[in-house]
Amino acid sequence: MEMILTLYILVWPVISAAVLFVICRAFLKDLREAREESRDLV
Repeated sequence: MEMILTLYILVWPVISAAVLFVICRAFLKDLREAREESRDLV
């Protein structure tokens, strides 16, 4: 039971890191596209 609980707790940082990676990647893509088109990001 302890092993299952430990794995459950350790999975959350991995999921959070993956979500952060996807958000950052999309933001950088949008930033590059905005610079290429000479427009504001917002």
